[in-house]
This record gives sequence, C-alpha cells and structure tokens, in this order.
Amino acid sequence: MTEVWSVEPELVVPRVEKWVDKSAILKAIEDKRATQAPPSYSPQQSSGVPQVPQAPQADLLSASAVPADSSSLAASVPIDAPAMVTRYPSISTRKLSNALKILTSNKCMVAISDYDEFHKMAKRCLLTNVLGGNAQKRHRIHRDTMMENISTKFHAHIKDNPLQLVNFRKIFESELFAVSMKQAVGKVVESIYVKELRTTLSKDEIFKILVRDIMEGAIEVDWRDFFPYLRWVPNKGVEMKIQRLCTRRQAVMDALISEAKSRIALGQELNCYVDYLLSEVKSLTEQQISMLLWEPIIETSDATLVTTEWAMYELAKDPMRQDRLFQDIQSVCGSNKFTEENIAQVPYLGGVFHETLRKYSPAPIVPLRFAHEDTEIGGYFIPARSEIAINIYGCNMDKKQWENPEEWKPERFLDGQNDPADLYKTMAFGAGKRVCAGSLQASLIACTAIGRLVQEFKWNLRDGEEESVDTVGYTTHKLHPLRAIIRLRPN
Repeated sequence: MTEVWSVEPELVVPRVEKWVDKSAILKAIEDKRATQAPPSYSPQQSSGVPQVPQAPQADLLSASAVPADSSSLAASVPIDAPAMVTRYPSISTRKLSNALKILTSNKCMVAISDYDEFHKMAKRCLLTNVLGGNAQKRHRIHRDTMMENISTKFHAHIKDNPLQLVNFRKIFESELFAVSMKQAVGKVVESIYVKELRTTLSKDEIFKILVRDIMEGAIEVDWRDFFPYLRWVPNKGVEMKIQRLCTRRQAVMDALISEAKSRIALGQELNCYVDYLLSEVKSLTEQQISMLLWEPIIETSDATLVTTEWAMYELAKDPMRQDRLFQDIQSVCGSNKFTEENIAQVPYLGGVFHETLRKYSPAPIVPLRFAHEDTEIGGYFIPARSEIAINIYGCNMDKKQWENPEEWKPERFLDGQNDPADLYKTMAFGAGKRVCAGSLQASLIACTAIGRLVQEFKWNLRDGEEESVDTVGYTTHKLHPLRAIIRLRPN
C-alpha cells in the first residue's frame, strides 16, 4: 500500500493514501509518539539543515490531507521559504488536478509549467512584453486611463444614485479586464464574432468565457484526484464540462488572434503581446500562442481584483484606519491626484497592501509540487516522488509569526519588524525562481487604486457587510461583491 507522509516537528507519521479526518490523524500522532520516528527522517540527523521550530498543529492538520500518487508533505512556517527558494531545483515539477491539466493545456502557462526550457522562454516573453519593469513603463498609459475611468464611474454613481450602494467589483473588474485586453491584443474589444460559436459576443460575455468560467472550472472536483489508482475509471461528466470550457475559450482566443492578424495585415502597429508572439517567436505552435496570450488576461483580471477588493472592504469597515491613510495621502499630494509616483511616499499604504496580502492571500495554497529527487526541507528528509503542498494561509495565520493574526492591522508592517518591501514575508507572490511574474503590475494597480479611491471618496459598509467574509473560487474572492456607501470628500 502506498504511504503518505505528514510532517510535524520531530515526528513523521505514515498514513494510508486517502482523506482522513483530524481525529484519525491525532490518534496516529499519539500512537506514533510511543515509538521512535524513522531514523532517516530525523531532523537531528540532517547535517547542514536548520532545525524546524514547533509549528502550530492546527495549521499542520489543515494542510496535511493532500491527494497523492506516492507521498505528501504539508509545508508551513518556517519551511515555506526553503521549499520555494533554497530547495527549489528538487521540487520544481508541478502536480495538477485533472481539471487544471485540461484548463492549462497540460501546463502551457508560465505560472503552471514545470521549470524547463519552455518555462524560461515563455516567462522571458511575458516579462519583456507585458509584466516586466520596462514593459510596465510602456503600458503606464493603460493604467492611468484605467484609474481615470474608475474615478469617473464612481463620481457618476454619486451624481446619479447618491443614496444607493455602489458595486465595487463590477466597476473595478471591468476596467481591469480592459487593461488586460489592451496589453494582450492592443485594444478593448467591445464585441467580436466567434465563428465556432456562431454568435457575436459582447465584452461582458468575452470576460465570462475567458475569466469567470475558467476560474470556476479550476475548482471542479474530480474524485479521481483523491484516488490516483482509479484514474483509469472514466468520469465523463466532469471531463465534458471542463472540455466545453476549454473549447469556448479557444474559440474566443482564435477570434481575437484572427482579428489582430487582420489589423497587422492592414499595416497597423499594435504594440501589444500578440504582435510580439506572432512576429518574434517562431517556435511556438498556435495552441501555445493562444495559451500564452490568454495567461496575462486572466491573471491581470483576477488576482489584482482580489487584493484590491479586500483592502477596500477592510478600510470601509475601519473608519479610523481609512482616515489615517487619507491624512497621509493628503500630506503628500495635497490637491493633486494620487499617482504611482506617490506610492513609495505613503508608507501606510504599503502596510495596507501587504497586510491585505497576508490576511487574504490570493492563492492560499501553492499548487502541489513534485519532488523528483531526494531532498531536505526545513530539517526533514523528503524522498523522491513526494508531493509538496505549501500552506500560505497557515503560514500567515501562525500566531508564533504574527501577533493576533486574525486582526487586519497595517501597522504591523510599520513597526520595523516587517519590511513592506519584503515580499517573502507573506509569500503571497511566491519566492525564488517561481516568484509571481505579475507582482510589479499587481502592486502598482492595487496601491494606486486604493490610494486614489480613498483620496476622493469616503467609504462605509452597508449593514451586515461585515459578516460577508467567505471566499469562493480558486483565488480568495469575497463570496459576495463589496457593496459600499461612498461620499465625495471635500476638495
């Protein structure tokens, strides 16, 4: 029988390959304490590797039940950074669910692909043309336009419906998608005819097919993920549902690429990602071009929204902290509009951003990784063919690392103990060679939006909004969109 390993400091517990409840795990732990841990897995016998301090048992248990082909390790503070950085070469292979395998066209994405030549080439293209520092300078106009559009829409809401709640997500999501389309295909596509679907799709329908449907499909449960030895058994219902999502996405991407080719043929200079992929990267297949072009669309449209919406929710819930941020912005900007150049001048804004990443990490669990060779992480010997699950949420809720972790407290990043510039502290953007390629863009958009919206409007929650803190989907969206009461601030 295949064994699956869960790690507790100074203890390694074998369990059978299935999902078990916490009481069963606790019983296994108590039984194992009566015996000596396997010598080859003892931290004391791993020379040159730091000891692992006692980790919270609750975090361990919450992350330990992971479907596996062979072995499984739940990684938490303080072994998350070594897993992502120092031991990265040994665990660089991704392990995906059946749904994600189909949705990513078998890892044909920078964020999901294994660390190989394709990954290096694709990431280089993405950074050079969309998400890197120089690319972000070129695309600055798109972000500035986005902020003006968002501000205009909120002002229009106050003018037309001053007593009604504003749907933050509806406005922000639409403008984020517009930015992603400009970067990918050179313009905002308001509508497009899709031959395979025999219909003309609106911008909202394009967004649904390219973003929302895929994010919902990513969490589709396939029972075969939990019983790998039964993977040969058909599960047509799930397979057909996921394949339908992929077919519709591919049809829309084909239409967008075809439309871009037509503009290029007319001599138009697109200055966007699709132009580069079509003209400069000759080794890519049509499927690879489609997937690489789709990736920045979904990543720009989703993860940045998560962080910004949660930050505005917390600020609207806490008038005192919102007022502190407003006063700091006023002391820097005065009557001038808040811009990207002002981000570094308002340290409290950095605290708001990083504290939101800590409490509401967009990806609470790092996608499973596969140890393709024997290695050591945090003082533990990890045999080849183990699966590594890194519990970001557990790390950021560890009471030994964070004081009162359940509290949203931006000040914790201003006390000198936590540097807002240290992205490794919350691990929200990953670390090492697989650090999130879009971290710069996400920071610029989220911080500028938060600063500008607090500068221009006073935010308050509707009654009962405090209780709506559930999450849904592959990333940690609020279960319900943020609906707030906004008022203009005095000039």
